Formats: sequence, structure tokens, C-alpha cells
Amino acid sequence: MELKNKKILILGLSVTGLGVAKFLCDKGADCYISEFDKKKENSVEHKVAEELGARLEFGGHSLDFIQGSEFAIISPSIPQSAPVLKLMAENNIEYMSDIEFISRYLNDNKKFAMITGTNGKTTTTMLVSHILSAKLKAPVCGNIGVSPLEVLHNDPKTECFVCEMSSYQAHYSNTFAPHVAIFCNLTPDHISFHGSVDEYFEAKAKIFRAQTKNDYAILNADDTYCEKLGKELNSNVIYFSTRKSADVELKNDKIYFKGEDIINVSDLPIVGEHNVQNVMSAIAVAKVLGVENEIISAQIKTFKAAPHRCEFILEKDGIKFYNDSKATNPEATIVALRAFPNQKVVLIAGGRDKNTSLDEFCEVVKENIASVVLIGEAADRFEAELKKSGYNEIVRAETFSEAIDISAKMKPDVVLLSPACASFDMFKSFEDRGEKFREYVLSR
Repeated sequence: MELKNKKILILGLSVTGLGVAKFLCDKGADCYISEFDKKKENSVEHKVAEELGARLEFGGHSLDFIQGSEFAIISPSIPQSAPVLKLMAENNIEYMSDIEFISRYLNDNKKFAMITGTNGKTTTTMLVSHILSAKLKAPVCGNIGVSPLEVLHNDPKTECFVCEMSSYQAHYSNTFAPHVAIFCNLTPDHISFHGSVDEYFEAKAKIFRAQTKNDYAILNADDTYCEKLGKELNSNVIYFSTRKSADVELKNDKIYFKGEDIINVSDLPIVGEHNVQNVMSAIAVAKVLGVENEIISAQIKTFKAAPHRCEFILEKDGIKFYNDSKATNPEATIVALRAFPNQKVVLIAGGRDKNTSLDEFCEVVKENIASVVLIGEAADRFEAELKKSGYNEIVRAETFSEAIDISAKMKPDVVLLSPACASFDMFKSFEDRGEKFREYVLSR
């Protein structure tokens, strides 16, 4: 694909947009960046983009600026209803995700291992990369925070792009067909963008439907959506399950791949059934790509969990503190609640409410949690729903530090921050919330 002197539009001066600009400008493209947010003018990103040689506009998407573009690469957060997308269609300008573009540019789907789903994507992406890195140049990219185009710009000899893919990115990718792809699971999320759970699922599923008989789909057999999808595909389907017989399965505290003993669950450095599933799917990718069992096992044992995802912080006075700030919806928290069987757990939950059903959350709390300490805007609804379900071991805290102190005074085995809510009532982001938790726990 010839890029030199071609006018290519980037919609959004985001982390993705800037990474794309680095690649395109290096290839000699005539790079235009259109950013709706006027506040980003004179930002650090603005200055970097100008130094690259890109042309920029802020405060809107003007027809004069976008006309004549060969195509556009767009920020995945741009809603489907955005007027600029209608403007692009009217002017016959195709738009796509950066992942879609790089797959067309390289024209080699064997370079891609893709991970999608609702929960567990980041941990699985990092684990796949960690295992493959013993034999290949296989960096992480995508929704994890760096565009694959920036990865390619930094290292043209990259052998495998281990790509976390959000439903937004999948929506804007119409032909992407990775050689190997994982579907971790699916629970309701991002409904405001997609319109319904079915549309949310379809955005992810189309990536798998684009695969051919030479490709591999690695699917969660314990998930209804994934199990059903597998019956529709033309690719080689590999199922993983912690609960029943499958290609990657659990027997006698060991994980097996098609009958081969890979690793003991007791040797895993990450906790919970959900992480056993993450490990299973990563093993399947490694096996498909030819990594030997001994290397797979050794790499798994040296893996460190992604920050804010059931991340162990420390053990003090017999209490283990875990940071699961990334759990921004009840479904993600439910997974964490089941990760500590037969232990006394105090849960810190609450934040900005996503107003999804709490029925299953309340039932799992009743089964697994000794006490719940509630914070933030959602505390009233969470308390009411928990009490309605018959659970009354609830304490309210006014501040984050107070919640941690209250939890520790109960002398549990585990203090678990797993909020089931967004963070924006008290923090800048889930990362900020998790960092504040880590800092305070370490300073106590």
C-alpha cells in the first residue's frame, strides 16, 4: 500500500491518533488530524503532532479539512451517531479503526493474535505476549494503550501483534481476520454505544466470522454467547473450559491442552477461576503458534498480573490486600468475588453507578463476602439492593482511606477493592483509584 503524498485523515487526537500519525508521517503521507475538542489545542499531543508534520484542526470537523482524503482512521470512542461520520459517508470517505488499517497494510493475518471479550482482555493479552516473547517479538497493542501502528513504527521487525480489541475498535473494523483470536466472555456492557447486548456481541463476533479455515478461534465454552458462536464459524475452533470437557480443560488441579499436561493450577501466579480461564486461552494461542509446553509453563510461572486486576498489593498482619479497581461493572466484580473461596473477605465497592442489575451481584456477595464497605455515589442503591436480598453486613464510609481502615479493622483474610462501578465520582480514572488504593495500603 503506497502512502507517500496521500492525504489521510485521522479523526481524534487521542493516544491512538498520535500513534497513527507517527506511522503515517514516517511513511510520507500527507497527514491531517481533525479533533473535535477545542481544549486539546496547544496540548502536548498537539505539539508532537505538529513536529511530525501533521496538519491539524480543532473545535469541529470541517468539510474543507476532510475533503479529498483517501480514507480516515478514527478514534474508537467516536459514537456511531457522530455527524462527522455522516459527512464522511456523503463524501465517499471510508473510515476504519487503526487495527483494520494495519491488517490491510501488512496483508498478513498470521501476524495477529487478537483478544476480545468483556472481562479479562488485558490480563490475557499481557499473558499471551509474555509467553510468546520467549520465542517471538510479540508486543502488546490495541485497546491496552498503544496503537499497533506505533508498535510497527517503533519496530518494523515485530513478528506478532498481540492485540487487545475493544467492541468499539471491532465495530470500526469490517475485514479484520486475525490468524488466532480469543473471545474471553460476554456480559452486558457499552450498551449506550452499541444500542443492545446483541449488537455489542455482533461487533465482536464479526471478527471471528471473517476468519477462514486456516485460522483459529479460541472460545470460552462456559459462556453461552461464545459456545453458540463456535458452531457458526469456518475457522478451527478451540474451546476452553474450567467446568466441562473441552480442548483446554481442568482436571485434578491441572490444565490440559488436548490431553497434554501443561501446568498445575497451584503454580499459577494469578488467582481465581476467571484467571484460570485466561491462562487456558493463552495456552491455546501459544500451542497454535508452536511454543513448546515447557516454555509455556515456565513463562506462565513468571507472569505478573496487570495492575488493577485482582492485583496483590501486600500481606500485613495476616490480611492480604487486592486491588481490582478495573472492575467497573457488577459482572467484573462478580468474577473477583469468586476468586477467594473459603476465605473471610471484606469487599470495598461503590463509585459512579452504571445502573445495571445488581441481582446476581447481591447473590454472589451473600455466598462469598463477610462484609461490604460502600463508598461513592452508588452507595445508596447498592445498600438498598443488598438489604433487599437479605444481606445486612454493610458499612458506609465517607472517604476512600476510611473504607480501607474500616475493612482492615475487621481482621479478614482478604481486603478486596472491586468497586463494580465507574470511578469518576471520586477519581480521575480506575487507574487513579487503584493507585490511591495501593499508595494508602502501603503507607498504613
